[in-house]
Amino acid sequence: MKKIKIPAELQKMNSLFEAAGFEAYLVGGAVRDEFMGKGAHDWDVATNAKPEEVIKIFRRVIPTGIKHGTVTVHFMKQAIEVTTFRTESDYSDGRHPDKVEYAGHIEEDLSRRDFTMNAMAASLKDGRIVDPYGGAEDIQKKTIRAVGQPQERFMEDGLRPVRAVRFASQLDFKIEESTWAAILREDILKKAAGISLERFRDEFCKILLSPLPSVGLKLLEESGLLKIFVPELLEGRGCVQSDERGFHDFDVLDHNFYACDGAVLRGDCSQGQNAAAASGACDASASGGASGACDQSDRLLILRLAALFHDVAKPSCKRVDGGPQSLACNQSSAGGKITFYNHDIAGAKTAREIMVRLKFSNAQIDAVCHLIKEHMFNYESSWSDAAVRRFVQRVGAQNIDSLFDLRLADIYGMHKVPVRMHDTAVCGKLLELRERVDGVLRQKSAMGLKDLAVNGGDLIALGVPAGKKMGAILRELFEAVTDDPAMNSRDALLALAKNLWEEKYQG
Repeated sequence: MKKIKIPAELQKMNSLFEAAGFEAYLVGGAVRDEFMGKGAHDWDVATNAKPEEVIKIFRRVIPTGIKHGTVTVHFMKQAIEVTTFRTESDYSDGRHPDKVEYAGHIEEDLSRRDFTMNAMAASLKDGRIVDPYGGAEDIQKKTIRAVGQPQERFMEDGLRPVRAVRFASQLDFKIEESTWAAILREDILKKAAGISLERFRDEFCKILLSPLPSVGLKLLEESGLLKIFVPELLEGRGCVQSDERGFHDFDVLDHNFYACDGAVLRGDCSQGQNAAAASGACDASASGGASGACDQSDRLLILRLAALFHDVAKPSCKRVDGGPQSLACNQSSAGGKITFYNHDIAGAKTAREIMVRLKFSNAQIDAVCHLIKEHMFNYESSWSDAAVRRFVQRVGAQNIDSLFDLRLADIYGMHKVPVRMHDTAVCGKLLELRERVDGVLRQKSAMGLKDLAVNGGDLIALGVPAGKKMGAILRELFEAVTDDPAMNSRDALLALAKNLWEEKYQG
């Protein structure tokens, strides 16, 4: 008899269920993850106690989904979702069942689950596994299989095909043949097209945070789901970008996919921390940082979204030899140089349209589009120190690491070869720029008007009125400090401001 270890908190919870005459089981992803040896900290419990009975057993219960038999129990510093055994039928909205009936046994409850690996339960009493659909065997075989008839499961909820792809990407599992065939059906794709964009976005983000996002992205493409939700990406399929310079081995779409694989958080690139793994990918939590795993996960998501969309506008910007002659996406350069001028600017615009449609937050949209807009920076050793300072000012000191990580992801996506920041043959200029940027940051140079040694109040004291002219003078002071950081002293700036006011702006 297969068993898993039940956490102490859930054993204590079970003792209260038993004392009241009920049984309870751990269900869902927690069982799957425990069975795979991963450990789980988010727990869902199924019980034959009805919601009103659960409310009597525990002191702190929130009726989060009581219409469908679900409440949230706050117990031993844990928020545990508890659902009464139930069966479901008729999903007219493609998500919620029209009819929910309480069931008498855990096996009946498991019959409504999506995939066999998620249709296992573990008794809170002794950890005994209930596995009516062979989920344990499918986990061992690394297989995603629908419970019962795949078409029925997918017609119940249009998100399930996307979830199948997400699990395949996250777990490195294969989707079983009949389950995959059902996903490809026209009626299933039509059902999937009806889900809310927010629900797709959440699964899409989990795919992007997978060890190798390209696995899930290619499944989205092959299934037809990508065409439904992010059709702009598909314009890159077959778009040739290789010429005699040998920069690229792949078309635009595969390059974007593989760049997404290569997008990892390396921390302080100048120190080589958190270098990319041999596969070109890493787990979000591997990057460390005092701000916590959630912040790191969001930073990684921003980076991977930027990597996925950084060249999305290349097909529309494709030219040959930098001239007006445009090329069809599938055309080679016939000996000339292929160019994609301004694809960074156009790509930021397209990425914004996609992310707005998928209802990402404004902060996420702005962060991703800023990285895309800046990703084509072209450093030369001839840059003056002032030019380096202007680069940092434009990009933002807080974005430097992410922009360098995006450049390394771009390089990885060209040939699908792991990239190390300290590989001088590939990253020589990048290393040099990184060192110069670090030097600028160590100097604590002025990076904005707020860093100037004077402010608007000081200018008012000189007789400069608030308004456009004051703003213009402050900008000129900032330019002077950018060119020569030694100018950032109160006396020097007041003298310059007085001269600018009297000679240029007064009157």
